[in-house]
Amino acid sequence: MSEQIMSQPRPYEAIGTKSYRIDSIDLLRGLVMIIMALDHTRDFFHKGAWTGDPTNLATTTPFLFFTRWITHLCAPIFVFLAGTGAWFQSLRKSKKDLSLFLIKRGLWLVFVEVFIINLAFSFDLHFTIISLQTIWSIGISMIILGLMIWLPFTAILIISFIIVFGHNLLDYYEAGLKSSPGWWYDLIHRPGFYPLWGNHYLGILYPFLPWAGLMMMGYCFGKLFLKMEGLQRKKILLWLGLAILALFVVIRFINEYGDAAKWSTQMDAVFSFLSFMNVTKYPPSLLYMCATIGIGILFLAFFANARNGLTRFIIVYGRVPFLYYVLHFLLIHLVSSVFYLLRGHTVAEGLKSDQNWILPKFAVANEGYSLFWVYIIWIGVVLSLYPVCRWFSNYKQQHREKWWLSYL
Repeated sequence: MSEQIMSQPRPYEAIGTKSYRIDSIDLLRGLVMIIMALDHTRDFFHKGAWTGDPTNLATTTPFLFFTRWITHLCAPIFVFLAGTGAWFQSLRKSKKDLSLFLIKRGLWLVFVEVFIINLAFSFDLHFTIISLQTIWSIGISMIILGLMIWLPFTAILIISFIIVFGHNLLDYYEAGLKSSPGWWYDLIHRPGFYPLWGNHYLGILYPFLPWAGLMMMGYCFGKLFLKMEGLQRKKILLWLGLAILALFVVIRFINEYGDAAKWSTQMDAVFSFLSFMNVTKYPPSLLYMCATIGIGILFLAFFANARNGLTRFIIVYGRVPFLYYVLHFLLIHLVSSVFYLLRGHTVAEGLKSDQNWILPKFAVANEGYSLFWVYIIWIGVVLSLYPVCRWFSNYKQQHREKWWLSYL
């Protein structure tokens, strides 16, 4: 399905009280949701997932590095498009209604992260570790955006640029730290791990400052996106995407700013390239965001009019990302648990937490399968979720009057 701008009302454009979808946005969102499942499948099924870093150039292979790096596209593009979607909604909601919606949905997502995603990931009914990851970062960023939209558009744009382009200045401050400044700082800009009470811990993987800036930038991008049509939009998006990627190459080559991890010449050209591309996700560096968002914008330029069976298939996932996200985590862990039992372990062993307690239940370090089987299982997981995603997508389209569907 393509975006037929010249013959139909622009999707999501405010026309009375009705809204329309933008297929190219849903296509990109659906694609990153599918790719995202590859990384989580690798977490639960790859033999070295719990003992090695796939971006460690001393131990990785190009194929393993690629398997990890391609999934870098997912979180930043999704957060960016969440901001873009908020701008689309601003065309049919009052500022007050949009602000309240973003704040309430953000709070809901934080709740989901803490109580639903953590449980799906760990199968730990005691919630030994409460991790703040992707859904948390989206939720807290939505709350911040819900407050920021009261500012003039230009102010939001300037603030987003200051955060995205300037937050890596904190790298210099962090490099000189003798001890941790505390959990409050880690929530803002640095991953951390803290005891809570008893045998419970807080894991901060997604500090919110860069993600909030990226969502605000996506909000501003929404205005630019809808200002153009057809070939003009494609041309502007093409040049914008290329400019962002060129900025990535130049700043990365200088090797002084934009990412705390410097690149270096390696044993051969391939691994030197991998070093160049090995940007920091926790927190997302300027260069990490340039590399991923640049690719995403180029995708929007080249696939605005794509219409075939494959794009229709992918768009389904892009229209129900929340449902897909929750279900795919649960399904991957359930299937992983079945494989765990088939390898000769027992349910009692899987539920024990006195050893390797940082791992999910029904998981053992150094047990698993090759990347070939990781890809096979990933494809199976994605395909198995298609029927329920398609059903829910159709249900949402047919029941727009149900307010609670906007939270799913």
